Amino acid sequence: MSSMTCTRLTLLAFAGVILQLFGLCLFVFGFFPVKRALPGFSGPESYHAPACDLLQNRSEISRPPHQLRSLYQELSGIPPSFDRLILMVIDGLPAEFVLGKDGKPPRKAFVEAMPYTQSLLASGKATGYHAKAAPPTVTMPRLKAIVSGAIAGFLDVAFNFNTQALLDDNLLGQFFSIGWKMVMLGDETWLKLFPGLFIRHDGVSSFFVKDTVEVDRNVSRHLANELSRDDWNLLVLHYLGLDHVGHVGGRNSVLMAPKLAEMDEIVKMIHTSTILTQENDQGHTLLMVVSDHGMTENGNHGGSSFEETDSLALFIGLSNHVSDYASVTQNTVHQVDIAPTLALLLGVPIPKNSVGVMISETFDLLKDDHQLRALELNSWQLLRLLLAQLSGISCGNIPCNSVGDSQMSGTSDCNGSIEKTLCCLYMNAAVLHSSWKSKKVTESNSWEDYSNAIAAYDKFLKTASEWLSSSATDKPVGLLAFGRSLSCRQAALSHQNNDMHGWLLDETFVIGVILILVISMTSSSMVEEEHYIWHFMTSTLFLLLLRKTAQLLPTGSILSEEQNRKCKFQTGSILSEEQNRKCKFQTCSIFVLVICGRVMRGWHQGGVNWTNLPDISKWLEQAGSDYVKSIQLVSGCLVICFGLYSLSLFESKKFFLPVVGFSFSISALLVLLRILKFQDKPIASSNGATLLAQIIYAVLAITTIGIFVTLPWLMPIRISKMDSNHDINSSSSVLSGVQDVCPWLELRDSLYVIGWAYILCWCVLQLLLQQPINSVPILLLLVEIMSIMLYFSYEGQQRKEWVEVSALYFLGMAGHFALGNSNTLATIDVAGAFIGISNHSTVLSGILMFIITYASPMLVLISMVVYMPVKSYLVIPQKTDTGHLLKRMLGFPCLVPLGLNSILLTAYTIVLLLMRNHLFVWSVFSPKYLYVCGFTACIYVGVSLVAATGIYTYSKFAGQGNIQGGHSFCQRLLENKEAFS
Repeated sequence: MSSMTCTRLTLLAFAGVILQLFGLCLFVFGFFPVKRALPGFSGPESYHAPACDLLQNRSEISRPPHQLRSLYQELSGIPPSFDRLILMVIDGLPAEFVLGKDGKPPRKAFVEAMPYTQSLLASGKATGYHAKAAPPTVTMPRLKAIVSGAIAGFLDVAFNFNTQALLDDNLLGQFFSIGWKMVMLGDETWLKLFPGLFIRHDGVSSFFVKDTVEVDRNVSRHLANELSRDDWNLLVLHYLGLDHVGHVGGRNSVLMAPKLAEMDEIVKMIHTSTILTQENDQGHTLLMVVSDHGMTENGNHGGSSFEETDSLALFIGLSNHVSDYASVTQNTVHQVDIAPTLALLLGVPIPKNSVGVMISETFDLLKDDHQLRALELNSWQLLRLLLAQLSGISCGNIPCNSVGDSQMSGTSDCNGSIEKTLCCLYMNAAVLHSSWKSKKVTESNSWEDYSNAIAAYDKFLKTASEWLSSSATDKPVGLLAFGRSLSCRQAALSHQNNDMHGWLLDETFVIGVILILVISMTSSSMVEEEHYIWHFMTSTLFLLLLRKTAQLLPTGSILSEEQNRKCKFQTGSILSEEQNRKCKFQTCSIFVLVICGRVMRGWHQGGVNWTNLPDISKWLEQAGSDYVKSIQLVSGCLVICFGLYSLSLFESKKFFLPVVGFSFSISALLVLLRILKFQDKPIASSNGATLLAQIIYAVLAITTIGIFVTLPWLMPIRISKMDSNHDINSSSSVLSGVQDVCPWLELRDSLYVIGWAYILCWCVLQLLLQQPINSVPILLLLVEIMSIMLYFSYEGQQRKEWVEVSALYFLGMAGHFALGNSNTLATIDVAGAFIGISNHSTVLSGILMFIITYASPMLVLISMVVYMPVKSYLVIPQKTDTGHLLKRMLGFPCLVPLGLNSILLTAYTIVLLLMRNHLFVWSVFSPKYLYVCGFTACIYVGVSLVAATGIYTYSKFAGQGNIQGGHSFCQRLLENKEAFS
């Protein structure tokens, strides 16, 4: 790196970052495109075959609602089964809690918590389904799937926190077009998705996840009044409390059974007041109980595991006359199947972009011709989507009004291309349907003909639905390749000047780790269990450092010539007693790193496949909240003690150090006060807790920013006075004052204090935001940072700095997984993202979520501000120009993280491009890529902070003209020191 000027290096690095960002954006928007959707809304044409679409009078759609409703009933040929719908959404409810799993009933506690619902299932008055939800399993895209039947875009997980109006065809839009009156109570996401459609509504925020009580009471308080009214056709109820219980305590929370009992009472109230009391001449009401997603063992969601995708679809009001409990509880459908089912039951067209298949069992009470007509309408809907997306598809002459063409006869085996297979399956169903209808006219139709037609329709619908669902993942390969090539530039740029000669064992190991990581990215299992790689490789690197340090320790009081030679290589001089002590201290530092790393490895089981295995955090949580709170308090006290101790190592005892220590002590004490006062409160969004959190934010921000801005101005330098008052050749006593007079050392001291201010601020902030059980990993991360900095401070300039910065990077990644993170979206901590926020803000919540998720990598990056003075003061540079000094300070701490991230980003971009048709592309590889993008943003933010701190601090001293003059004096002192030696 010495051959490149600071200006040229800066420009190239900046250009590389810009190219990488541009390429990353191209790739992301190419790989995660907005799903293709047919424009407009389904209308009367949906009741005719696709070939007849252009023949219909489009003015029919503009009819008044009551006329349009009559037209739909006439064209449909299927009498509506219901004229009122109550859609009850229980957020986060796994179907397993109600229907059991693998033929077994739910847990005894859950069965006892929902006696009324279980009685409806046992008596055949309700039919339940495991409705498989597609990832990402978060609320907003799942609601879209329920009401539109369309596959949501994967990036809808990001839009979940800033919901926009749903413009695609959906059930609520269809209900509105036929004059239905709609009421909504619950999650305000519905108001954002469907603005202006509800005649009455009472929305509640879904983001204060610690609130498990009031959030549901606010919904139920209006329910009795709404059930007594007859001025609505659709009542939407969205209960959030059960999802919040999961986020707070997981599936096994003591609050789970009471919350299920509360939901059971709501079901009982609705069923007894509307369904049981309705008379034949007053219409029929369907109660549909659904959940948007399930939850993992720890209560999170967002991934693709069975526990997260196992959502509920419960029809209450459909009598199926089936006494076998298992037959009404173990059926499995897809969540997108709900939309076409409800559309056909309620007499509206199927939404235009629905890829769902009607749930056949819900139509068992209809006549045979009505059931076949429903299958036919569903088939036409999917056929329209196929014709729009498959340019090569041609299904021959499809009749307009029905499939009664006498020329259509006989079925055939379906094979060949996807276009031919789908056409063949549809035509087979059409032929069998036509045959059954023709025999019905002559009254000679048989049950076998009917069954064959049903089976043919079912096969076409399932095949078409699967293809249409998978087609949503088609990607523009050319755009992806161009974006990938741009994102590679930064990686090449960041490593063009590395010295590849004379590598030692630890240097070779770092390169090997990078290669192993790149190779492991091609395996879905290794992506799921990536934490094993980081923990193992980080521990191994520390052991290599321990081995190298142990080789330098003497076995006796008299050192051999070989030992002196080794220690001279290590320290630059013959090993003195003081230097021997430092070597032993290095050994102790490595032991601390290894021990802390092992404890953090066992704190969270992590990953995907073995999260059910015991770990330290589970043991502590089972011990009780009092133990967890005690550990939090002890960890908070130790964090501030270690931070103050690190500041006490500051060699120049300035008056501002007590002020710095006192400010952060106040912040830490406020955090401990919040833990004591509000930790066990069910509503952590109360005014007192929110206000206290806001005070903590303010104190931390004022303290940290104040130190950054003012500290360089509080470091007076008296170089000119020292140069005139002392003869550097007069006595050796002057040499002992080198560290007090060199401006380079004053710059070092400023960076040291600012760096520890950053670290303390970050740790205190994490104690506030992280899950209570994560207070110990935060403490251990701080201890590891202290230990590794002390180790590097004694290491001298012999070890390549890029190896040391890489070791810090590895430490940050291992800490990321030690805090309970993984490569699934389910481990993102949503609860902490709303601490201290009185009103929902997408930006603020997003920032807090980013801070929580990337706590460990960001802590390591801001520790680079401490790393700069730890390494740079040991040798005064021969060149004294500003560019050289800045390049020396900032080169490795900034470029090495950028380079490492660029290598991994480029490699995984290529992997994702190659795996775009893989079975696990959406469940494993895509979530991992979102994390990689998040890490890239984290690196940019951290490196920018380090660079800004270094440049600002240096510019203050350079602006006073002290760096240039001071280095001349310091250099003469060092030369004189060598003469004395």
